[in-house]
Amino acid sequence: MEILSSFSCKLSKLFNNPSANSSAKALKVIFHDFPGGPEGFELFARFCYKNGDLQITPSNTPLLHCIAHFMEMSKATLSSSPCLINSTRKSLEMIQFWTWSDTVNSLKQCQELSAISGSSAVLGKILDSLLARIAAISDASPSDSPESSALRFSCDTRSTVSVKTGNSRSWWFEDLVLLDPRMIEKVIKGMLSRKIEHGTISRFLFYYLKSRLSNAALYEKKKKATEVTIELLNCLDVNSVSCKRLFGILRVSSSLKISRACRSTLEAMIGAQIDQASLDNLLIPSSTLIDSIYDVNLILRFLKSFLDIVGKELVARLKRVGRLMDLYLAEVAPDSCLKPAKFVALIASLPDAARDCHDAIYRAIDMYLEVHSQLSDEEKMKICCCINYEKLSSECCKHLAKNAKFPSRITIQALVSQHSKLRSLLQDTNNIKSTQKSPLKGKQCEDGEQIILYAKKLDLSIENEKLKAHLQGMHWRVMELEKVCKKMQTQMTSIMKSRKYPATSSGSRSLPRLCS
Repeated sequence: MEILSSFSCKLSKLFNNPSANSSAKALKVIFHDFPGGPEGFELFARFCYKNGDLQITPSNTPLLHCIAHFMEMSKATLSSSPCLINSTRKSLEMIQFWTWSDTVNSLKQCQELSAISGSSAVLGKILDSLLARIAAISDASPSDSPESSALRFSCDTRSTVSVKTGNSRSWWFEDLVLLDPRMIEKVIKGMLSRKIEHGTISRFLFYYLKSRLSNAALYEKKKKATEVTIELLNCLDVNSVSCKRLFGILRVSSSLKISRACRSTLEAMIGAQIDQASLDNLLIPSSTLIDSIYDVNLILRFLKSFLDIVGKELVARLKRVGRLMDLYLAEVAPDSCLKPAKFVALIASLPDAARDCHDAIYRAIDMYLEVHSQLSDEEKMKICCCINYEKLSSECCKHLAKNAKFPSRITIQALVSQHSKLRSLLQDTNNIKSTQKSPLKGKQCEDGEQIILYAKKLDLSIENEKLKAHLQGMHWRVMELEKVCKKMQTQMTSIMKSRKYPATSSGSRSLPRLCS
Protein backbone atom coordinates (compact mmCIF):
# COMPACT_ATOMS: atom_id res chain seq x y z
CA MET A 1 0.00 0.00 0.00
CA GLU A 2 2.94 2.35 0.55
CA ILE A 3 3.79 2.20 -3.17
CA LEU A 4 0.21 2.92 -4.19
CA SER A 5 -0.03 5.71 -1.62
CA SER A 6 3.09 7.35 -3.00
CA PHE A 7 1.30 7.92 -6.30
CA SER A 8 -2.22 8.62 -5.02
CA CYS A 9 -3.09 11.49 -2.71
CA LYS A 10 -6.44 9.82 -2.07
CA LEU A 11 -4.83 6.68 -0.65
CA SER A 12 -2.15 8.70 1.11
CA LYS A 13 -4.78 10.71 3.00
CA LEU A 14 -6.63 7.55 3.86
CA PHE A 15 -3.67 5.62 5.25
CA ASN A 16 -2.09 8.61 6.98
CA ASN A 17 -5.29 9.17 8.92
CA PRO A 18 -4.54 8.47 12.65
CA SER A 19 -7.83 6.68 13.12
CA ALA A 20 -6.96 4.40 10.20
CA ASN A 21 -3.46 3.67 11.54
CA SER A 22 -4.81 2.50 14.87
CA SER A 23 -6.64 -0.31 13.11
CA ALA A 24 -4.39 -0.79 10.07
CA LYS A 25 -4.68 -4.54 10.18
CA ALA A 26 -8.46 -4.39 9.91
CA LEU A 27 -8.50 -1.62 7.28
CA LYS A 28 -10.24 -2.59 4.06
CA VAL A 29 -10.68 -0.20 1.11
CA ILE A 30 -13.42 -0.84 -1.46
CA PHE A 31 -14.01 1.39 -4.50
CA HIS A 32 -17.41 0.60 -5.96
CA ASP A 33 -17.15 3.23 -8.70
CA PHE A 34 -13.50 2.85 -9.69
CA PRO A 35 -13.08 3.92 -13.36
CA GLY A 36 -12.91 0.88 -15.60
CA GLY A 37 -13.61 -1.57 -12.77
CA PRO A 38 -11.01 -4.34 -12.16
CA GLU A 39 -9.25 -3.64 -15.47
CA GLY A 40 -8.90 0.02 -14.53
CA PHE A 41 -7.47 -0.81 -11.12
CA GLU A 42 -4.98 -3.19 -12.75
CA LEU A 43 -3.74 -0.35 -14.97
CA PHE A 44 -3.43 1.89 -11.94
CA ALA A 45 -1.46 -0.73 -10.01
CA ARG A 46 0.85 -1.47 -12.94
CA PHE A 47 1.59 2.24 -13.31
CA CYS A 48 2.47 2.50 -9.60
CA TYR A 49 4.50 -0.70 -9.23
CA LYS A 50 6.44 -0.02 -12.43
CA ASN A 51 7.18 3.52 -11.22
CA GLY A 52 5.28 5.07 -14.08
CA ASP A 53 6.78 2.83 -16.75
CA LEU A 54 3.45 2.19 -18.52
CA GLN A 55 2.85 2.71 -22.20
CA ILE A 56 0.13 5.31 -22.60
CA THR A 57 -1.72 4.90 -25.89
CA PRO A 58 -4.82 6.47 -27.42
CA SER A 59 -6.76 3.36 -26.43
CA ASN A 60 -6.07 3.76 -22.69
CA THR A 61 -5.62 7.54 -22.40
CA PRO A 62 -9.27 8.33 -21.50
CA LEU A 63 -9.38 5.62 -18.83
CA LEU A 64 -6.02 6.55 -17.30
CA HIS A 65 -6.98 10.23 -17.28
CA CYS A 66 -10.16 9.46 -15.33
CA ILE A 67 -8.23 7.16 -12.95
CA ALA A 68 -5.75 9.97 -12.29
CA HIS A 69 -8.62 12.31 -11.35
CA PHE A 70 -10.42 9.69 -9.29
CA MET A 71 -7.29 8.71 -7.30
CA GLU A 72 -6.13 12.33 -7.01
CA MET A 73 -2.91 11.75 -8.92
CA SER A 74 -2.49 15.34 -10.07
CA LYS A 75 0.74 15.41 -8.11
CA ALA A 76 2.76 12.56 -6.60
CA THR A 77 3.19 12.35 -2.84
CA LEU A 78 6.91 11.69 -3.40
CA SER A 79 8.92 14.09 -5.52
CA SER A 80 10.60 11.20 -7.30
CA SER A 81 7.33 9.57 -8.34
CA PRO A 82 6.01 10.33 -11.88
CA CYS A 83 2.60 12.01 -12.22
CA LEU A 84 -0.03 10.05 -14.19
CA ILE A 85 -2.22 13.01 -15.05
CA ASN A 86 0.73 14.82 -16.66
CA SER A 87 1.39 11.76 -18.80
CA THR A 88 -2.21 11.57 -20.03
CA ARG A 89 -2.21 15.30 -20.78
CA LYS A 90 0.87 14.87 -22.96
CA SER A 91 -0.90 12.08 -24.81
CA LEU A 92 -3.93 14.30 -25.41
CA GLU A 93 -1.69 17.08 -26.70
CA MET A 94 -0.64 14.72 -29.49
CA ILE A 95 -4.22 13.87 -30.42
CA GLN A 96 -3.89 15.39 -33.89
CA PHE A 97 -1.53 12.53 -34.71
CA TRP A 98 -3.97 9.84 -33.63
CA THR A 99 -5.54 7.75 -36.38
CA TRP A 100 -9.24 7.99 -37.12
CA SER A 101 -9.83 4.57 -35.55
CA ASP A 102 -7.98 5.60 -32.38
CA THR A 103 -10.14 8.72 -32.09
CA VAL A 104 -13.42 6.83 -32.57
CA ASN A 105 -12.44 4.06 -30.11
CA SER A 106 -11.43 6.64 -27.51
CA LEU A 107 -14.80 8.37 -27.96
CA LYS A 108 -16.58 5.05 -27.40
CA GLN A 109 -14.56 4.57 -24.21
CA CYS A 110 -15.64 8.02 -22.99
CA GLN A 111 -19.27 6.85 -23.09
CA GLU A 112 -18.61 4.46 -20.20
CA LEU A 113 -16.70 7.11 -18.24
CA SER A 114 -19.20 9.96 -18.66
CA ALA A 115 -20.25 9.97 -14.99
CA ILE A 116 -16.67 10.08 -13.65
CA SER A 117 -14.93 13.26 -12.62
CA GLY A 118 -12.37 14.38 -15.16
CA SER A 119 -14.05 12.66 -18.11
CA SER A 120 -15.50 15.90 -19.50
CA ALA A 121 -12.07 17.38 -20.22
CA VAL A 122 -10.78 14.38 -22.15
CA LEU A 123 -14.15 13.97 -23.90
CA GLY A 124 -14.03 17.58 -25.06
CA LYS A 125 -10.58 17.16 -26.61
CA ILE A 126 -11.45 13.90 -28.36
CA LEU A 127 -14.77 15.26 -29.60
CA ASP A 128 -13.10 18.40 -30.98
CA SER A 129 -10.58 16.25 -32.84
CA LEU A 130 -13.31 14.06 -34.30
CA LEU A 131 -15.42 17.02 -35.42
CA ALA A 132 -12.42 18.75 -37.01
CA ARG A 133 -11.82 15.67 -39.13
CA ILE A 134 -15.47 15.34 -40.12
CA ALA A 135 -15.49 19.04 -41.06
CA ALA A 136 -12.42 18.44 -43.23
CA ILE A 137 -14.27 15.60 -44.98
CA SER A 138 -17.35 17.78 -45.50
CA ASP A 139 -15.28 20.62 -46.97
CA ALA A 140 -13.16 18.37 -49.17
CA SER A 141 -13.97 17.97 -52.85
CA PRO A 142 -15.26 14.51 -53.84
CA SER A 143 -12.41 14.35 -56.35
CA ASP A 144 -9.72 14.69 -53.64
CA SER A 145 -7.41 11.72 -53.42
CA PRO A 146 -6.81 9.79 -50.17
CA GLU A 147 -3.38 11.44 -49.98
CA SER A 148 -4.76 14.97 -49.91
CA SER A 149 -4.22 17.02 -46.78
CA ALA A 150 -7.92 16.96 -45.91
CA LEU A 151 -8.11 13.18 -45.86
CA ARG A 152 -4.57 12.23 -44.89
CA PHE A 153 -5.57 11.58 -41.27
CA SER A 154 -7.73 8.67 -42.34
CA CYS A 155 -5.48 6.06 -43.86
CA ASP A 156 -7.21 2.87 -42.87
CA THR A 157 -8.04 0.47 -45.70
CA ARG A 158 -11.84 0.74 -45.51
CA SER A 159 -11.97 4.53 -45.65
CA THR A 160 -9.44 4.64 -48.48
CA VAL A 161 -11.56 2.25 -50.50
CA SER A 162 -14.64 4.36 -49.73
CA VAL A 163 -12.88 7.47 -51.02
CA LYS A 164 -11.94 5.71 -54.22
CA THR A 165 -15.51 4.59 -54.81
CA GLY A 166 -16.80 8.18 -54.55
CA ASN A 167 -18.29 8.09 -51.01
CA SER A 168 -15.59 10.29 -49.46
CA ARG A 169 -18.11 12.34 -47.47
CA SER A 170 -20.07 9.54 -45.82
CA TRP A 171 -17.69 6.66 -45.15
CA TRP A 172 -17.48 7.69 -41.50
CA PHE A 173 -21.21 6.99 -40.92
CA GLU A 174 -20.59 3.33 -40.11
CA ASP A 175 -17.90 4.14 -37.53
CA LEU A 176 -20.22 6.27 -35.41
CA VAL A 177 -23.34 4.07 -35.33
CA LEU A 178 -22.07 2.25 -32.22
CA LEU A 179 -22.18 5.46 -30.18
CA ASP A 180 -25.09 5.73 -27.78
CA PRO A 181 -27.79 8.40 -28.30
CA ARG A 182 -26.33 10.71 -25.62
CA MET A 183 -22.96 10.77 -27.37
CA ILE A 184 -24.59 11.20 -30.79
CA GLU A 185 -26.41 14.23 -29.41
CA LYS A 186 -23.05 15.78 -28.43
CA VAL A 187 -21.55 14.93 -31.83
CA ILE A 188 -24.44 16.44 -33.82
CA LYS A 189 -24.55 19.62 -31.75
CA GLY A 190 -20.81 19.96 -32.33
CA MET A 191 -21.38 19.54 -36.08
CA LEU A 192 -24.02 22.26 -36.04
CA SER A 193 -21.69 24.65 -34.21
CA ARG A 194 -19.05 23.99 -36.89
CA LYS A 195 -21.66 24.66 -39.60
CA ILE A 196 -21.27 21.29 -41.25
CA GLU A 197 -23.71 20.80 -44.13
CA HIS A 198 -27.18 19.95 -42.83
CA GLY A 199 -27.80 17.50 -45.63
CA THR A 200 -24.83 15.41 -44.50
CA ILE A 201 -26.00 15.49 -40.89
CA SER A 202 -29.52 14.49 -41.95
CA ARG A 203 -28.30 11.50 -43.97
CA PHE A 204 -26.13 10.36 -41.07
CA LEU A 205 -29.01 10.57 -38.56
CA PHE A 206 -31.28 8.45 -40.77
CA TYR A 207 -28.44 5.96 -41.25
CA TYR A 208 -27.78 5.92 -37.51
CA LEU A 209 -31.42 5.31 -36.58
CA LYS A 210 -31.81 2.55 -39.14
CA SER A 211 -28.74 0.79 -37.76
CA ARG A 212 -29.84 1.17 -34.12
CA LEU A 213 -33.32 -0.15 -34.83
CA SER A 214 -31.83 -3.15 -36.62
CA ASN A 215 -29.19 -4.02 -34.02
CA ALA A 216 -30.62 -2.90 -30.66
CA ALA A 217 -32.33 -5.74 -28.84
CA LEU A 218 -34.00 -3.76 -26.06
CA TYR A 219 -37.23 -1.82 -26.66
CA GLU A 220 -36.08 1.12 -24.51
CA LYS A 221 -32.86 1.53 -26.51
CA LYS A 222 -34.82 1.69 -29.77
CA LYS A 223 -37.23 4.20 -28.28
CA LYS A 224 -34.43 6.41 -26.95
CA ALA A 225 -32.57 6.35 -30.27
CA THR A 226 -35.76 7.30 -32.13
CA GLU A 227 -36.60 10.20 -29.82
CA VAL A 228 -33.06 11.61 -29.92
CA THR A 229 -32.95 11.33 -33.70
CA ILE A 230 -36.25 13.19 -34.08
CA GLU A 231 -35.12 16.01 -31.79
CA LEU A 232 -31.82 16.36 -33.67
CA LEU A 233 -33.50 16.32 -37.09
CA ASN A 234 -35.75 19.12 -35.86
CA CYS A 235 -32.62 21.27 -35.36
CA LEU A 236 -31.78 21.05 -39.07
CA ASP A 237 -33.01 23.08 -42.02
CA VAL A 238 -36.32 21.55 -43.08
CA ASN A 239 -35.22 21.39 -46.73
CA SER A 240 -32.30 19.11 -45.82
CA VAL A 241 -34.53 16.44 -44.24
CA SER A 242 -36.13 13.78 -46.47
CA CYS A 243 -39.92 13.79 -46.18
CA LYS A 244 -40.09 10.16 -47.30
CA ARG A 245 -37.70 9.07 -44.54
CA LEU A 246 -39.67 11.04 -41.95
CA PHE A 247 -42.72 8.97 -42.88
CA GLY A 248 -40.56 5.89 -42.31
CA ILE A 249 -39.76 7.08 -38.79
CA LEU A 250 -43.45 7.81 -38.23
CA ARG A 251 -44.43 4.24 -39.07
CA VAL A 252 -41.75 2.83 -36.76
CA SER A 253 -42.52 5.22 -33.89
CA SER A 254 -46.15 4.06 -33.67
CA SER A 255 -45.01 0.72 -32.26
CA LEU A 256 -42.34 2.26 -29.99
CA LYS A 257 -44.81 4.59 -28.23
CA ILE A 258 -42.52 7.61 -28.22
CA SER A 259 -43.43 10.62 -26.07
CA ARG A 260 -46.30 12.84 -27.15
CA ALA A 261 -44.04 15.89 -27.46
CA CYS A 262 -41.63 13.98 -29.68
CA ARG A 263 -44.44 12.71 -31.89
CA SER A 264 -45.82 16.24 -32.23
CA THR A 265 -42.38 17.40 -33.33
CA LEU A 266 -42.23 14.66 -35.94
CA GLU A 267 -45.71 15.48 -37.25
CA ALA A 268 -44.82 19.18 -37.48
CA MET A 269 -41.69 18.35 -39.51
CA ILE A 270 -43.72 16.22 -41.91
CA GLY A 271 -46.46 18.85 -42.13
CA ALA A 272 -43.95 21.54 -43.04
CA GLN A 273 -43.10 19.67 -46.25
CA ILE A 274 -46.28 17.70 -46.89
CA ASP A 275 -46.18 18.98 -50.48
CA GLN A 276 -43.21 16.64 -51.03
CA ALA A 277 -45.18 13.57 -49.93
CA SER A 278 -46.86 11.00 -52.14
CA LEU A 279 -50.30 9.43 -51.84
CA ASP A 280 -48.78 6.20 -50.52
CA ASN A 281 -47.15 8.17 -47.71
CA LEU A 282 -50.53 9.50 -46.58
CA LEU A 283 -52.37 6.18 -46.58
CA ILE A 284 -51.55 5.37 -42.96
CA PRO A 285 -53.97 2.89 -41.38
CA SER A 286 -55.96 4.07 -38.40
CA SER A 287 -55.00 2.53 -35.07
CA THR A 288 -58.62 1.83 -34.12
CA LEU A 289 -60.24 1.12 -37.54
CA ILE A 290 -63.55 2.23 -35.99
CA ASP A 291 -63.93 5.82 -37.19
CA SER A 292 -62.13 5.25 -40.50
CA ILE A 293 -59.81 2.87 -42.29
CA TYR A 294 -57.08 5.50 -42.67
CA ASP A 295 -55.82 7.92 -40.03
CA VAL A 296 -57.69 11.02 -41.17
CA ASN A 297 -56.95 12.96 -37.98
CA LEU A 298 -53.22 12.61 -38.63
CA ILE A 299 -53.60 14.08 -42.13
CA LEU A 300 -55.59 16.99 -40.71
CA ARG A 301 -52.76 17.68 -38.26
CA PHE A 302 -50.26 17.59 -41.13
CA LEU A 303 -52.29 20.16 -43.05
CA LYS A 304 -52.63 22.42 -40.01
CA SER A 305 -48.86 22.34 -39.50
CA PHE A 306 -48.31 23.12 -43.17
CA LEU A 307 -50.57 26.17 -43.07
CA ASP A 308 -49.11 27.35 -39.74
CA ILE A 309 -45.49 27.04 -40.89
CA VAL A 310 -45.66 27.71 -44.64
CA GLY A 311 -48.78 29.86 -44.71
CA LYS A 312 -50.99 30.69 -47.68
CA GLU A 313 -48.58 32.94 -49.57
CA LEU A 314 -46.61 30.22 -51.38
CA VAL A 315 -49.31 29.43 -53.94
CA ALA A 316 -47.23 26.87 -55.88
CA ARG A 317 -46.67 24.72 -52.79
CA LEU A 318 -50.27 25.20 -51.73
CA LYS A 319 -51.53 23.90 -55.08
CA ARG A 320 -49.26 20.85 -54.86
CA VAL A 321 -50.87 20.03 -51.53
CA GLY A 322 -54.29 20.61 -53.08
CA ARG A 323 -53.58 18.06 -55.84
CA LEU A 324 -52.30 15.60 -53.25
CA MET A 325 -55.41 16.02 -51.12
CA ASP A 326 -57.65 15.46 -54.15
CA LEU A 327 -56.00 12.06 -54.60
CA TYR A 328 -56.38 11.34 -50.89
CA LEU A 329 -60.07 12.26 -50.94
CA ALA A 330 -60.65 9.82 -53.79
CA GLU A 331 -59.09 7.07 -51.65
CA VAL A 332 -61.01 7.74 -48.44
CA ALA A 333 -64.40 8.59 -50.00
CA PRO A 334 -65.49 4.91 -50.35
CA ASP A 335 -64.78 4.32 -46.64
CA SER A 336 -68.16 3.48 -45.10
CA CYS A 337 -66.80 4.23 -41.59
CA LEU A 338 -65.71 7.80 -42.40
CA LYS A 339 -67.97 10.31 -40.64
CA PRO A 340 -69.43 13.21 -42.66
CA ALA A 341 -67.80 15.76 -40.33
CA LYS A 342 -64.34 14.30 -40.97
CA PHE A 343 -64.93 14.16 -44.72
CA VAL A 344 -66.00 17.82 -44.72
CA ALA A 345 -62.96 18.72 -42.58
CA LEU A 346 -60.65 17.11 -45.15
CA ILE A 347 -62.18 19.07 -48.01
CA ALA A 348 -62.27 22.38 -46.12
CA SER A 349 -58.80 22.02 -44.59
CA LEU A 350 -57.17 23.96 -47.44
CA PRO A 351 -58.10 27.48 -48.63
CA ASP A 352 -59.88 27.94 -51.95
CA ALA A 353 -56.63 29.11 -53.61
CA ALA A 354 -55.22 25.58 -53.29
CA ARG A 355 -57.40 24.36 -56.19
CA ASP A 356 -58.01 25.76 -59.66
CA CYS A 357 -60.67 23.14 -60.38
CA HIS A 358 -63.16 21.38 -58.09
CA ASP A 359 -63.91 18.45 -60.35
CA ALA A 360 -61.92 16.05 -58.15
CA ILE A 361 -63.85 17.23 -55.08
CA TYR A 362 -67.13 16.67 -56.92
CA ARG A 363 -66.14 13.12 -57.88
CA ALA A 364 -65.04 12.36 -54.31
CA ILE A 365 -68.35 13.68 -52.92
CA ASP A 366 -70.26 11.71 -55.54
CA MET A 367 -68.53 8.52 -54.39
CA TYR A 368 -69.03 9.39 -50.72
CA LEU A 369 -72.78 9.98 -51.20
CA GLU A 370 -73.09 6.71 -53.07
CA VAL A 371 -71.52 4.78 -50.18
CA HIS A 372 -73.37 6.79 -47.51
CA SER A 373 -76.80 6.73 -49.07
CA GLN A 374 -78.49 6.95 -45.67
CA LEU A 375 -77.37 10.55 -45.06
CA SER A 376 -80.03 13.18 -44.48
CA ASP A 377 -80.51 16.12 -46.84
CA GLU A 378 -79.05 18.43 -44.21
CA GLU A 379 -75.85 16.37 -44.01
CA LYS A 380 -75.65 16.20 -47.80
CA MET A 381 -76.01 19.99 -48.00
CA LYS A 382 -73.13 20.50 -45.55
CA ILE A 383 -70.91 18.27 -47.67
CA CYS A 384 -71.94 19.82 -50.99
CA CYS A 385 -71.36 23.34 -49.70
CA CYS A 386 -67.62 22.58 -49.88
CA ILE A 387 -67.77 22.70 -53.69
CA ASN A 388 -66.96 25.94 -55.45
CA TYR A 389 -69.39 25.61 -58.36
CA GLU A 390 -67.65 28.33 -60.34
CA LYS A 391 -64.62 26.01 -60.50
CA LEU A 392 -66.57 23.05 -61.86
CA SER A 393 -66.07 22.09 -65.49
CA SER A 394 -69.09 21.97 -67.81
CA GLU A 395 -68.82 18.16 -67.95
CA CYS A 396 -69.12 17.84 -64.17
CA CYS A 397 -71.92 20.37 -64.15
CA LYS A 398 -73.84 18.27 -66.69
CA HIS A 399 -73.25 15.18 -64.59
CA LEU A 400 -74.41 17.00 -61.49
CA ALA A 401 -77.64 18.09 -63.23
CA LYS A 402 -78.59 14.43 -63.73
CA ASN A 403 -77.18 13.16 -60.42
CA ALA A 404 -80.01 12.06 -58.14
CA LYS A 405 -77.64 11.59 -55.19
CA PHE A 406 -77.26 15.37 -54.82
CA PRO A 407 -80.04 17.54 -53.35
CA SER A 408 -82.08 19.50 -55.91
CA ARG A 409 -81.06 22.83 -54.45
CA ILE A 410 -77.40 21.98 -55.01
CA THR A 411 -78.08 21.03 -58.62
CA ILE A 412 -79.85 24.33 -59.31
CA GLN A 413 -77.14 26.28 -57.53
CA ALA A 414 -74.46 24.61 -59.66
CA LEU A 415 -76.30 25.31 -62.92
CA VAL A 416 -76.93 28.93 -62.00
CA SER A 417 -73.27 29.37 -61.13
CA GLN A 418 -72.21 27.76 -64.40
CA HIS A 419 -74.63 29.93 -66.35
CA SER A 420 -73.22 33.07 -64.70
CA LYS A 421 -69.71 31.96 -65.53
CA LEU A 422 -70.58 31.46 -69.19
CA ARG A 423 -72.33 34.82 -69.37
CA SER A 424 -69.21 36.45 -67.99
CA LEU A 425 -67.09 34.55 -70.48
CA LEU A 426 -69.30 35.61 -73.38
CA GLN A 427 -69.19 39.21 -72.21
CA ASP A 428 -65.40 39.09 -72.09
CA THR A 429 -65.37 37.61 -75.59
CA ASN A 430 -67.57 40.40 -76.90
CA ASN A 431 -65.29 42.97 -75.28
CA ILE A 432 -62.30 41.43 -77.02
CA LYS A 433 -64.12 41.45 -80.37
CA SER A 434 -64.96 45.12 -79.97
CA THR A 435 -61.34 45.80 -79.09
CA GLN A 436 -60.30 43.91 -82.22
CA LYS A 437 -62.25 46.41 -84.39
CA SER A 438 -60.33 49.32 -82.89
CA PRO A 439 -58.11 51.26 -85.37
CA LEU A 440 -55.16 50.95 -82.97
CA LYS A 441 -52.99 48.20 -84.46
CA GLY A 442 -50.75 48.12 -81.41
CA LYS A 443 -53.73 47.18 -79.25
CA GLN A 444 -54.69 44.44 -81.71
CA CYS A 445 -51.25 42.87 -81.39
CA GLU A 446 -51.32 43.18 -77.64
CA ASP A 447 -54.64 41.36 -77.31
CA GLY A 448 -53.98 38.89 -80.11
CA GLU A 449 -53.07 36.06 -77.78
CA GLN A 450 -56.24 36.53 -75.71
CA ILE A 451 -58.40 36.51 -78.85
CA ILE A 452 -56.80 33.27 -80.00
CA LEU A 453 -57.37 31.69 -76.56
CA TYR A 454 -61.06 32.56 -76.54
CA ALA A 455 -61.39 31.48 -80.17
CA LYS A 456 -60.43 27.98 -79.11
CA LYS A 457 -63.66 27.65 -77.08
CA LEU A 458 -66.06 25.29 -78.83
CA ASP A 459 -69.21 27.13 -79.87
CA LEU A 460 -69.95 28.96 -76.63
CA SER A 461 -73.42 30.04 -77.77
CA ILE A 462 -74.53 26.41 -78.29
CA GLU A 463 -73.04 25.41 -74.94
CA ASN A 464 -74.85 28.28 -73.29
CA GLU A 465 -78.16 27.24 -74.84
CA LYS A 466 -77.68 23.66 -73.62
CA LEU A 467 -77.08 24.87 -70.08
CA LYS A 468 -80.14 27.10 -70.30
CA ALA A 469 -82.15 24.06 -71.34
CA HIS A 470 -80.76 22.11 -68.39
CA LEU A 471 -81.62 24.96 -66.05
CA GLN A 472 -85.16 25.16 -67.38
CA GLY A 473 -85.47 21.39 -67.07
CA MET A 474 -84.39 21.54 -63.43
CA HIS A 475 -86.83 24.38 -62.80
CA TRP A 476 -89.62 22.27 -64.32
CA ARG A 477 -88.51 19.30 -62.23
CA VAL A 478 -88.74 21.35 -59.01
CA MET A 479 -92.21 22.58 -59.96
CA GLU A 480 -93.37 19.01 -60.66
CA LEU A 481 -91.95 17.88 -57.34
CA GLU A 482 -93.85 20.66 -55.58
CA LYS A 483 -97.09 19.51 -57.26
CA VAL A 484 -96.45 15.91 -56.25
CA CYS A 485 -95.74 16.98 -52.67
CA LYS A 486 -99.00 18.99 -52.50
CA LYS A 487 -100.89 15.99 -53.86
CA MET A 488 -99.25 13.76 -51.28
CA GLN A 489 -100.11 16.18 -48.51
CA THR A 490 -103.76 16.01 -49.59
CA GLN A 491 -103.65 12.22 -49.64
CA MET A 492 -101.97 12.20 -46.22
CA THR A 493 -104.75 14.41 -44.81
CA SER A 494 -107.44 12.12 -46.16
CA ILE A 495 -105.67 9.04 -44.75
CA MET A 496 -105.37 10.63 -41.32
CA LYS A 497 -109.11 11.40 -41.44
CA SER A 498 -109.90 7.83 -42.49
CA ARG A 499 -108.21 6.59 -39.31
CA LYS A 500 -110.65 8.61 -37.22
CA TYR A 501 -113.75 7.48 -39.21
CA PRO A 502 -114.75 4.08 -40.54
CA ALA A 503 -112.92 3.08 -43.69
CA THR A 504 -114.74 3.50 -46.98
CA SER A 505 -115.60 0.59 -49.21
CA SER A 506 -112.79 1.46 -51.58
CA GLY A 507 -110.20 1.14 -48.75
CA SER A 508 -107.09 3.25 -48.23
CA ARG A 509 -104.19 3.32 -50.70
CA SER A 510 -100.58 2.97 -49.63
CA LEU A 511 -98.27 5.98 -49.92
CA PRO A 512 -95.77 6.18 -52.78
CA ARG A 513 -92.24 5.16 -51.93
CA LEU A 514 -91.04 8.71 -52.62
CA CYS A 515 -93.05 9.95 -49.65
CA SER A 516 -91.68 7.36 -47.21
